[in-house]
Parts: sequence; C-alpha cells; structure tokens
Amino acid sequence: MIIEIITYQFIVELYVNNSIIVKAITLLGSTGSIGSQTLDIVTQYPQHFSVIGLAAGNNVEMLAAQIKQFQPSIVAIRAEEKLPNLKAAIMDVNPQPIILAGDTGVIEVAGYGNAETVITGIVGCAGLLPTIAAIKAGKNIALANKETLIAGGPVVLPLVEKYGVKLLPADSEHSAIFQCLQGTQTRDLRRIILTASGGAFRDWEIAKLSNVTVADALKHPNWSMGQKITVDSATLMNKGLEVIEAHFLFGIDYEHIDIVIHPQSIIHSLIELQDTSVLAQLGWPDMRLPLLYALSWPERLYTDWHPLDLVKSGKLTFQEPDHHKYPCMQLAYSAGKIGGSMPAVLNAANEQAVALFLEEKIRFLDIPLCIEWVCDHHKNQNHTNPTLDDILASDIWARQKVIAAIEYLASRPKKIPLH
Repeated sequence: MIIEIITYQFIVELYVNNSIIVKAITLLGSTGSIGSQTLDIVTQYPQHFSVIGLAAGNNVEMLAAQIKQFQPSIVAIRAEEKLPNLKAAIMDVNPQPIILAGDTGVIEVAGYGNAETVITGIVGCAGLLPTIAAIKAGKNIALANKETLIAGGPVVLPLVEKYGVKLLPADSEHSAIFQCLQGTQTRDLRRIILTASGGAFRDWEIAKLSNVTVADALKHPNWSMGQKITVDSATLMNKGLEVIEAHFLFGIDYEHIDIVIHPQSIIHSLIELQDTSVLAQLGWPDMRLPLLYALSWPERLYTDWHPLDLVKSGKLTFQEPDHHKYPCMQLAYSAGKIGGSMPAVLNAANEQAVALFLEEKIRFLDIPLCIEWVCDHHKNQNHTNPTLDDILASDIWARQKVIAAIEYLASRPKKIPLH
C-alpha cells in the first residue's frame, strides 16, 4: 500500500512538473533585462510556455531575433519611427505576426488574444496603461513593473478585483514575500522586512557622493539590471518604491514595512508573523527565479539552476540603512503615507531626475533634492482619491516640475538647505 501511494505521488509530481503547466504568455518590454530573462525561461521550458505577444521599446535587431525564435502572433515597437525597420527585419518570417507601433500598439498587444498571463517588464510609468489594458482583457499580471502600483495603485487594485485576475509579483523582493505568505493567513502577518543590497555606494563615505559619476552609479555589486533601476538602487529609491508597492500588494500599513541592508543579497525579503516567527526566502541573486515562480504559480517547476549552498555563500550580514546617506527612502515613505496622487508624483519626479542624471545634466546628489522639491509643491494639489486621468496628469506635471526644481537648486545660495 505504501509503495502504491509513493508511486501515485511520483506520477502526480511528474505530471505537474512536466505536463500540466502550459501557459500562453505576452511579454511587455521584451528586449530589456526582465524581458530577455523571461524569454530565457521560455527557451528552457518550451513545453510549458508559448509566446502570444511581444512589445519592445526601440531595439529593432533584438526584437526581430525574438520574433523569429518565438513566433508570436502580435508584436509592437514603441518607437514608431522604427516600424519600417522592424518590418524589413522580419520579412522572411512566415507566418507574419500582426505588427504595430507606438504606445497604442503596445496597449493593443497587452490585451490581445488568448494569453493567460502578461509579464509587465516595461520600465517606469509607461507600463501603467498597457497593464490596465491587460487587466481589462482578463489577463493575469506577472508584475515586474513596480511603478504600475506605485503610481496607479488606487486605480489598478479595484480593476484587479473587478475583472477577477491575479496580480503576481515578479520582482525579487515581493516574490520573496509572496512565497513566504503561501499557506499563511493575512491576519497572521505582523511585519514585512525588505532587504536591500545597499547599491553601488554602500561602502562609500557620504562625503564622496558629491563626486559620483554615472559610471560609478551603474556598478551594482550583486545584480545585473537596467540603468534606471541600477541608479534607483544606488539612491535606495528602489527600496522606497518597493515599500509603496508592498503596501498595495499585501495591504499592510507603512509602519509595518521595514528596510534592512543585506549586502550579500541571499535573503530576498522576510515576513514576521504575529507570534514573532520570521520566514525568509533565500537564493542566489538571479531574477529568473521570481520570474519563473510568477509564471508557474501555483506550481513549481524543476530547474537545473545552481542551487544555493549556504556554506559557499558564507556570512549573511545586516545593518540599518543610513537615512542621511539615502534620503530617497524617507521621501518614499512620506509620499506613500500621504497617498492619493503623491506616489505618482514621487515616481515621475524620480524617473525624470534619474534620466537627467544618466544624461549627466544633474549631479547624483541632486536627484533626491529635485524629488523633494517637486513633492513639496504637490501637497496643496494632491488628489486624495485619484482617477486614472488624475494620475496621468500628475505624472506629466511632476516631470515638467523637475526642470523648475533644477533651476531653483542652481540659483539658491550654496549651503542653504532646501527648506
């Protein structure tokens, strides 16, 4: 009897791990870091995942190669001027996919066809409208674009409930929390602890930050990511944004979301339960794992990836974040607690300031100063219960206001505080 049970369990496990999970997916941001790693997973598990749609920014060569390999039914390139180049690059593809361009094209891809899950890998607030389109089309969302909830949480969450779709975190920290919560009642959650690597400047003295270059900021010690998120990691704004995202994803107050610096990036985040038990999710720094879990959930697929060896990983250390060194964290907490359209303003101001830093038009230390100035000027016009139009208008307003912030910072006397 025991042998029969074991054999039956083995057959069930074999069926789950090799046959039952077959999902059609659409990938937004296919040529970025998230997109390329997602397609690595599809390549490794072709029996489990098929690609319905692809949308990219402006990388024609890479998108064309993806179209030839994965044969999607529909594609879009956001840079409309690149559409003729894309069509020329895939002339030999048969059958031809539907080929679209611009923001409207990306939105149409997001809601197209019988894709069960849409992976949102578009960087920044540009991912908000396509994500909403996917939700309205009844698609589950594998959320790798944190800005969707940070800027649009008050609008997105009611839509998720209305259309009965799943919103699954696909970034490392929130996936860790989600995994720890499996089998746990919401009422049992006491605290969320987000871990942060500390970014490129975790070992720098504060005094040295005034001389930071773009190249310095892009040298992340643990993760390989896109430029914008790597700079966010250097300012620790990424962790502040993750605090707001965790608030929306898991319905927990800001007072119960903490940040701890964990330089090794082995523990990806933790939860504390009402009885003070703490659960953690561990693994090597590899974005494929949270992406795979978001795609395969509620099942898990066997991988041949290098397993975590605690002996080889060595010491796991932790320290309290330095709020003087990383002021962006407190800006995010403040914006989140104010709520309404303020998180959208924070996010847009950060995106614009980071873009200007990457273009070497402002200094690294100007980033939090610009964000603070813009948020301060939004307080009297904050939308308490914002509509989608309010959020989009606030986003545009904040990006424009960053220019005024730069002009103010340039004109003020040296060593005079912002307030």
